[in-house]
Amino acid sequence: MSRTARVLPGFGLSLGYTLAYLSLIVLVPITAVFSKAASLSWPEFWSVVTAPRVLASYRLSFGASLLAAGINTVFGLLLAWALVRYRFPGKKLVDALVDLPFALPTAVAGIALTALYAKNGWLGQYLEPLGIKVAFGPLGVLVALIFIGLPFVVRTVQPILEDLDTEIEEAAATLGARRWQTFHRVVLPILLPALMTGFALAFARAVGEYGSVIFIAGNIPMVSEITPLMIVTKLEQYEYASATAVAVVMLVFSFLLLLAINALQTWTAKRTGRQV
Repeated sequence: MSRTARVLPGFGLSLGYTLAYLSLIVLVPITAVFSKAASLSWPEFWSVVTAPRVLASYRLSFGASLLAAGINTVFGLLLAWALVRYRFPGKKLVDALVDLPFALPTAVAGIALTALYAKNGWLGQYLEPLGIKVAFGPLGVLVALIFIGLPFVVRTVQPILEDLDTEIEEAAATLGARRWQTFHRVVLPILLPALMTGFALAFARAVGEYGSVIFIAGNIPMVSEITPLMIVTKLEQYEYASATAVAVVMLVFSFLLLLAINALQTWTAKRTGRQV
């Protein structure tokens, strides 16, 4: 029996290359972070990662990231739906602008958002009199995280919508289903795995964001200071062990959240498959 020709090398060589590459890019740096944090004793480690200022940065970073990813999931779906299902003037321009946060340097994005939402900015001058302070506060952090995370949801959902046959919706309509029922019972279950993937990607991107946030956040301790900034601050003060300790906590929490999201995504995909 002749062997099937393969484009890639044999399994052993491919697996070995993959593991070596993954180790150099991911595992070795993570191991270095854990080993550096291990230089602290447990009381020292606990004192660093549970300091009030650090805890406040955890709440802001993870809370704002989860909220921004949730907002992007809703509005990213609406934007992807409009781009796929409707024709309107400037559609190609809007489609290109979705990728702008990918190409725009994060520092430039932060400066642009600050100029837009500052007290004398184009939008800030109208929001400040209403008591809505965006720049130099937690709300500014949320705005920056929404800006950088939106493309992940749109570009994840858009291909699924393009492949989704409109005849499914037409069949549901002929059976008497209303538009909301069609979306809720027919379209949404198909899109749910992609939406969960987009949510996870947007969340992961937001948790580690630094450049676009520090300009608009104001970096006020206990108020608008994110965890990546805490790590950078400790590194600038040559507190390498403390910086890696905070990084370890952030890494563990991020991994657990992403693991939970991926498990939910897998369960949703299996449930959708059984329904179909």
